[in-house]
Amino acid sequence: MGMTMTQKILASHAGLECVSAGQLINAKLDIVLGNDITTPVAVNEFKKAGFDRLFDPNRVAIVLDHFVPNKDIKAAEQSKTCREFACAHCVSHFYDVGKMGIEHALLPEQGVVTAGDCIIGADSHTCTYGALGAFSTGVGSTDMAAGMATGMAWFKVPSAIRFNLKGKLPANCSGKDVILTIIGRIGVDGALYKSMEFTGEGAHSLSMDDRLCICNMAVEAGAKNGIFPVDEVTMAYLNGRSEREPVVFEADADAEYEQTIDIDLSQIVPTVACPHLPENTHPASELHHIKVDQVVIGSCTNGRLEDMEAAYRILNGNRIANGVRCIIIPGTMQILRECVLRGWYTAFLDAGAVVSTPTCGPCLGGYMGILAAGEKCLATTNRNFVGRMGHVESEVYLASPHTAAATALAGYITEYQEG
Repeated sequence: MGMTMTQKILASHAGLECVSAGQLINAKLDIVLGNDITTPVAVNEFKKAGFDRLFDPNRVAIVLDHFVPNKDIKAAEQSKTCREFACAHCVSHFYDVGKMGIEHALLPEQGVVTAGDCIIGADSHTCTYGALGAFSTGVGSTDMAAGMATGMAWFKVPSAIRFNLKGKLPANCSGKDVILTIIGRIGVDGALYKSMEFTGEGAHSLSMDDRLCICNMAVEAGAKNGIFPVDEVTMAYLNGRSEREPVVFEADADAEYEQTIDIDLSQIVPTVACPHLPENTHPASELHHIKVDQVVIGSCTNGRLEDMEAAYRILNGNRIANGVRCIIIPGTMQILRECVLRGWYTAFLDAGAVVSTPTCGPCLGGYMGILAAGEKCLATTNRNFVGRMGHVESEVYLASPHTAAATALAGYITEYQEG
């Protein structure tokens, strides 16, 4: 029996000719990632185990993005631990204030991750890098510590679900609407410990930003990872960017999938996940009765340049509704700079929005947009659990940048109508 794309990458990194679903393997790692919340825990475990050196200082990435610039004393102490560790071990991929960005937007942008990689990160949304044709998955801080020291990690090889994409997205939809539609269809445990493998001619019509968004939220369906095939779009993105030569893996024609799910992209509509799970999805057109207090456009899901452009096209020359706070967070400093150079930053301000330094801040209820009891927020983030963005009696609705910007102008949830 042939192997899926994910299984081929894992077999290669385990030094095996083939692997099968359910098999336990020990695989070499290309990148080990941590952030300002998870790295301090990993550092403690690293020291407790008696490790005194990294397997490769060039293959460890530490990104300070959750509470940076530091919001309080605890955050400052956590960041200090990261800074001292990175300095002591000569970590080349260390990103702090002025250089940092939201980790899962930053690492692809900087070429730290590439096609064919095997990547672990002490953050659940590490599955983002499957958009580049890599195997990437989130782990705990203890696994991060072991990975930093040994360059190895053990995995149970996942089975796979194939998502056969066809057609092209409507102009007012994006990858966020695709993945919300899928999660609404299969549920938050519909791909539990499985690989979500996106194929078909429709997959090739999606931009890299769309693919990064889709793979980012694979974990919201319970998946071990999400992955796209490497094509011309991928190689154009990686060209001149990747630190290492990309390695292309393709699924075998006789690869085994638990099931195949067909998705017609042309039938996707602006979709919103209502509280308190990403699977509670509805068309935005059915939710006009819901007024919002806040809109957040950003995060590791939707803080990329295409997301900022969508917000700009809708907000430019318009005013955000009275009573609505609109917070825009570019994913990296490079994206923030582009917003300034292209005049988008000024347009956001003129519309009545506030623009933040890159940060995960409001997504996890950290800072830069905490909700009070009874408040409602429509966000381009990836989770809407109880209390996710603040008070346990607040509500978070998930949507695309198009829907978020249109909602900010209307004051209630609404879809963007092109033209």
